[in-house]
Amino acid sequence: MNIKQRFTEVIKENEGLIYKISSLYTDSDEDRNDLFQEVVFQLWKSFPSFNQQSNLSTWMYRVALNTAIYHLKQSKKRVNTISIDLAPDRFKEDADFEEEERIRLLYEHIQMLNLLEKGIVILYLEGKSHEDIAAIVGISISNVGTRISRIKEKLKSQIIKKR
Repeated sequence: MNIKQRFTEVIKENEGLIYKISSLYTDSDEDRNDLFQEVVFQLWKSFPSFNQQSNLSTWMYRVALNTAIYHLKQSKKRVNTISIDLAPDRFKEDADFEEEERIRLLYEHIQMLNLLEKGIVILYLEGKSHEDIAAIVGISISNVGTRISRIKEKLKSQIIKKR
């Protein structure tokens, strides 16, 4: 399999990852699509140099988060006013309304977090280990645990205040 075929396969297998990051850091479909394409482009540029010292998904998250943060800084958008769709329609078919509402509320409050907190919480919600999160975000493993605890408390207090 040549590099183009392998890259296409990797993107197809991980498009949900790229979509989530793109959704978290944008506020419109047009911006989301632009960021999605930019992440894919950055992945393509660095794909030949991927040294497999980490998991492919860890590397992809790191590239996607760095690209999203750079994109945000370049466009000078206000992070705390972003609204997102939770997932493509194909993922919503089986979800019940009450759970959808809780997830929507959680993501609404995630949007109020700063860039680093947002990245950490989305990785945490993806089930990434503290080690993986540390590698992706570039902080120590113990710092990941501390930040996750603080983010949970922050989200909890934001949600309680809103009620």
